[in-house]
Order: sequence, then C-alpha cells, then structure tokens
Amino acid sequence: MKVARNSITVVLGSQWGDEGKGKLVDTLASEVDLVARCQGGNNAGHTVVVDGKHYHFHLIPGGMIHPKCIGVIGNGCVVHPGQLIDEIRSLEESGLSLIDRLFVSNRAHLVFDFHQQCDGLHEAEKSKKQQNLGTTKKGIGPTYSSKAQRNGIRMCDLIGDWQVFETKFKTLVEFHQRMFKDLNVDLGASLKTLKDHADKLRPYIKDTVTYIHEEIQAGRRIMVEGANAAMLDIDFGTYPYVTSSNCTVGGVCTGIGIPPSFVGLVYGVFKAYCTRVGDGPFPTELTNDLGKLLQERGGEKGVTTGRPRRCGWLDVVMLKYSTLVNGYTAFCLTKLDIFDVLDELKIGYKYKIGDRVLETPPASTDELAKVEVEYVTMPGWKESTENCRTFDELPQNAKNYILKCESLLGVRVQYIGVGKSRADIIKVF
Repeated sequence: MKVARNSITVVLGSQWGDEGKGKLVDTLASEVDLVARCQGGNNAGHTVVVDGKHYHFHLIPGGMIHPKCIGVIGNGCVVHPGQLIDEIRSLEESGLSLIDRLFVSNRAHLVFDFHQQCDGLHEAEKSKKQQNLGTTKKGIGPTYSSKAQRNGIRMCDLIGDWQVFETKFKTLVEFHQRMFKDLNVDLGASLKTLKDHADKLRPYIKDTVTYIHEEIQAGRRIMVEGANAAMLDIDFGTYPYVTSSNCTVGGVCTGIGIPPSFVGLVYGVFKAYCTRVGDGPFPTELTNDLGKLLQERGGEKGVTTGRPRRCGWLDVVMLKYSTLVNGYTAFCLTKLDIFDVLDELKIGYKYKIGDRVLETPPASTDELAKVEVEYVTMPGWKESTENCRTFDELPQNAKNYILKCESLLGVRVQYIGVGKSRADIIKVF
C-alpha cells in the first residue's frame, strides 16, 4: 500500500474557539478535494460570508461552499439527526447542493433530544451550587458520556435493524431517567420521529474511515476542520470549563481514523484579541468599556447560541501552550481590523502568581483565576485595514503588531483576516 505521509492539512482553533476557523477553511477549501470534521457536535458554529451572502455551519464542514468539495462528518463527531437534517435543508436553501457531496460516519454517535434535556437539567443542578460550566445545552457532553459508558447509539444503529434500535433506545432512555427524575420522554413520538430521520439520512451514511483512506490513496487533497479549540480540549483545556472531546491535533487521528504520519500542515487560528463563551477563568479579560467596544466591533455573539462572548487582550501564554500541544506549522490571525480604532494595544506575555513566573497555564482553574498578567503595550494605527490585500499594504503599526506576535510565539503568521468576507484575507507567504 502506498504510504500517504504528511498528506492531510489541519485547521484548529488555538484559543477558546470562535477564532474564525471557518474563514480559513473556506479559503483553503479551494485547494482541496475533501474537508472532514473530526470531533464535536453542533455546539460549534462558523459563519462564512461570500459576496455578501452569509452561510451558517454548525456540524457540516465549512468547505462545502466550494461546489466540488466533498464534506465528511467523522466518527469522532456526535450528531443530532434532526438538527443535521435542518442544517442540510438550510444550506440547500442557501444554494448549496449536498447530496452525493456530504457523508456521515456510520460510527458517529447520536445526540438525542433527551441528551439535550439532560444537559439542561445537569447545568441547572450546577447552577444551584454556583458551579455553572456554561454548556450550550446541545447534549454534547451527555452524548460523549453515553459513548464512554458504552451504552451509546451510533449512526449504524439508526439505519440498521429497527427492532434492535428500538430496544437500544428504550434502554438508553431508562438509564438516563434513573439519573434524572424529571426527565420525560415520549417514547412513541420519539421513535416515530427517529424512523423518519433514519430514512432521510440513510443516503448520507458511509464507512468514512475506509472512504477517506481510499481518497488518500487516490491522491485526493484532504483537510480536517477542528471544532471548538485547544483551550476547550477535555485533556488540555481549562477543565472543567471545556468541551467533551479532544479538539487538539490528536483528535484528528482518532476522529477520522488516520495514523499520525498522515498529518502534514497544522494551522492554528487566533484572533488579534481573545474571546471566550461561557464560564471559567479568563486572565486577560477586559470587563470595561474597551471590552464592550471589542464585543461590538467584532460582532462577538455565538453563531450557535447567540450568547455574547467575553473579550480580552491577546494571551500569548495560552497560545504558546496551544502551540506546544498542537505543533502548529503556521498561524492565521483574524479580526485585525477590529483594532483599527484603538490608540494602543496590549499583548499578555507572562503569568505571575506572587513572585512565581508561570511558563504555561496552570492545570488548576483556581490557580489560573489568580494569575497576574504582564503586558507588552504597542501603539495602534488608527486607520482602516479592511481594504488591504497584501502584508505591505498594512499600516506600519499593524505590521509591527503581527511581527511582535510572531516573535513571542516563534511561529509565523501566514494568513491575516481584515474583514468578514472571503475576500478579506491576506496571504503573507
């Protein structure tokens, strides 16, 4: 067998998500044949703007805007059947034809309505103890819990023997009702709806592990789109304020079924500043009018939840840790234009607790909440970058900001976002 080493390009979020990964995926998708999602569910969201038209993605890979690009939802993802059907319908209404272009792994686990109810009930219990996690209530955590409990249900079950599926579904509902006394499920109505979903999704279901390997051997160009981001990774993120999957580079291998040697370029995407949704410590957070300005200028509301995002200065300590774990070969810096009106900018480059300097974020979120951040202060440029299409066209202070980021991180910035549209991205090299 021909060994396809370094053949897969990977795009990952390097902060707390919402960095604009969809824009880079859309940009690179013109150069690939297939884009795959490897983890997460429809708790993630991307908006891509092409010729003034907005496309909203939640689970389906963003590269699907390109008519010749194939999309794969990998085995590491969790899929709500009804909400996937809704997303397919919405994108088709926007002019995208997905039949014969979108494939869903038969090994992907299913998110059910009762998983989403459990998500809300669990968060309500946490809220009583003032221990909110800030979940999207999309049922992602409970579904990955079912997967780990080994009583989860997969796509292959949904389109397989219906009597076997019914039995598994009833057993899974009973298991959750024992944990959540307030959980009410209409079994008859649920099964009727799921049977309809099975019929609609059957054409999309495939053994994607074999399929992807066949495409690799045929010389197809493949890109993997990560959901969420490094600091939301269940192992490496700010636990427990994290998602329920591995959204770092290791999740690519387990999420679509490839060996590590197949991974080539790994792009990390980060905003010129930093945001996070939900609860948890945020060392560089701006809780003043400047934070509100970034929120307003950046349109910082979640695509999936509509929740406002907390905003703060760029955090290089976090980014260096993210780079350590993911081995980025290059960065994409987005939303540089949001800084166009600022007099000065700051970059957080050092953590301290008392006299102790921390080289990486502490594992304990209690400690992370105590860190003091030291900053580099730089002058702003006070002019628009939105029409810039080359690095040389940027104002000198904007170039200085990017060069300072590169110097602190030790990795070059290859792409720069200066607006919402597909056209508003600068390729540096």
